Amino acid sequence: MQKHDFTSLNSNSDFTTLALKTFCFQARNNAVYKKYLQLINVTPNKINNIKNIPFLPITFFKTHKIKSFKTKEDIVFTSSGTTGNETSKHYVKDLEIYKKSFESAFKLFYGNISDYCILALLPSYLERNGSSLIYMVNELIKQSENNLSGFYINNFDELNNKLKILSKNKQKTILLGVSFALMDFSEKYPQKLPNNFIVMETGGMKGRRKEIIRSELHKTLCNNFGVKLIHSEYGMAELLSQAYSKGNGIYYCPPWIKVIIRDTYDPFSYLPNGKTGGINVIDLANQYSCSFIETQDLGKTYNDGSFEVIGRIENSQIRGCNLLISDYK
Repeated sequence: MQKHDFTSLNSNSDFTTLALKTFCFQARNNAVYKKYLQLINVTPNKINNIKNIPFLPITFFKTHKIKSFKTKEDIVFTSSGTTGNETSKHYVKDLEIYKKSFESAFKLFYGNISDYCILALLPSYLERNGSSLIYMVNELIKQSENNLSGFYINNFDELNNKLKILSKNKQKTILLGVSFALMDFSEKYPQKLPNNFIVMETGGMKGRRKEIIRSELHKTLCNNFGVKLIHSEYGMAELLSQAYSKGNGIYYCPPWIKVIIRDTYDPFSYLPNGKTGGINVIDLANQYSCSFIETQDLGKTYNDGSFEVIGRIENSQIRGCNLLISDYK
């Protein structure tokens, strides 16, 4: 299968056509997915609706090589996980596909990266190898072309001084941080950021602080940073795309991603908008891995195509992006 331009999708019909084409390719060329389809008695050439496409449980990325290609990969991304847990591995055939995905999504939701200064407070990600988030943010920092952009671990004093300079210069800025680090920093340096600043959280407490529900996290960060809303990024090592929330924990996908909610008691049944269940993701940028992933996150979709992440499915292995289950309905 030649590289397809997933960023040019303009309609649900286009998405469906490409999703079915991708499914046929991966059902033939991804050995693990092919075997999985056989075990659940699915005949690929009989699938003509995306809701009939089986989703591969995300735990397979911990135990198998999920590849739809035979050549050597450009890079292997790994999940953050927690101490003692086996991490997922994502074998990426072509890094240019990942770059095209995150660059296009960022521009779609936030405009030109060159307009921003990027401050990345991502200690737990910087402290390990193989993070797809670090790769993405590093590229965005380069493309921001702002000499104040950069990564931070525990150098809070330096970060606070940068914020003061950027505030004075009225520079549009994104402060992207893992939740526990944003909490730690905002408690040490509470302040009121200008209106052209965006605070964006990702990940979770990573075992560094007590887990809290997202609404409480956002309320605390809003108070400490003096902003009205907290933005969020939803992504994972097993995907090559991200969804973004501009507030209230409601995420929107770029046109090449679709979220479907499954019944947690029957993974092959799907729920209507507004009902809580397991999150399944179709990521058409993931063309050389598996584009159809059954995650262990709980959520619900809405009529406008947005979705909400509510927490983790009970008894599933804790991931680095764990949030406590809240408002389960």
